[in-house]
Amino acid sequence: MTEEAQTCCCLPESQPRLSSTTIPLIMASAPAEDTRSMVHLTGGTFLMGSEGPEIWKADGEGPIREVEVAPFWIDDCAVTNARFAAFIEATGYETEAERFGWSYVFYKHVSAANKDKTRGYSGEANWWLGVEGAMWRRPEGPGSDIKKRLDHPVVHVSWNDAQAFCQWAGKQLPTETQWEYAARGGLVQQLYPWGNELTPKGKNGKPEHRCNIWQGKFPTLDTGQDGWTNTAPVKTFKPNAFGLYQMSGNTWEWCADPFATNPTRTTTNLSRRVVKGGSFLCHVSYCNRYRCAARTGNTPDSTTSHTGFRCIRTEA
Repeated sequence: MTEEAQTCCCLPESQPRLSSTTIPLIMASAPAEDTRSMVHLTGGTFLMGSEGPEIWKADGEGPIREVEVAPFWIDDCAVTNARFAAFIEATGYETEAERFGWSYVFYKHVSAANKDKTRGYSGEANWWLGVEGAMWRRPEGPGSDIKKRLDHPVVHVSWNDAQAFCQWAGKQLPTETQWEYAARGGLVQQLYPWGNELTPKGKNGKPEHRCNIWQGKFPTLDTGQDGWTNTAPVKTFKPNAFGLYQMSGNTWEWCADPFATNPTRTTTNLSRRVVKGGSFLCHVSYCNRYRCAARTGNTPDSTTSHTGFRCIRTEA
């Protein structure tokens, strides 16, 4: 990738919201979720990061370094619309997209009627439209719903929203180290959670899609060869060796860490948080961030139709 190409990202340009909000603490007498849908990882050391020709240097993917991880539990898949709905019903929480009244939606998913209710495109990433009324229940704006997508990952959730869910569930967002350790599934320095081939051969000898990303010419044509042109159910593709589903593609996933690009990953700047995993909009021609080591950041109040999260629980 050239440095020029690296300036283009599949996240919308950071845009300050027009009003400020205070995210309420969600207090529960007991954790609302247990570990039944989680996988226990024993931890240990692994090689984190990447230095190959496919990396985005500006994102600080390197250097490759040995990192130690303590044991922890992690959700086997991203938080679904059904799980998030249970949280909303139990707490009455209002997401930031709802408070602000709009969120970013990929332009091809916006209806003609809703294109008259937009705040325009997002800077150079002009495939993003700020749609009035878009939020987790209405992923493409008014007229859309999640009735047939309860097993899809929840989207239009900010880092702050994800933190509120975690408080209610008795869980946490993973650190970037925990997330990457989990995504690699015990493999050493492989590009993807299943190996180095994007579409390895299946039992029938034909290439097999292992994640939901863009096929075709971005951003005008997605052929949907993997079966999807928007989000897919959270357990559509085979899990990695740890039993974790869709750590690549489908939706970006928030991590706990502030986004830093120096070798030590240290910063006092909390204006951006790490997201990992890539999404259904990622394509090798401009954003191959569906690799294990790939990373980028976004502001903690940002919401889009391709960003969700999963939770972890640390051992006492």
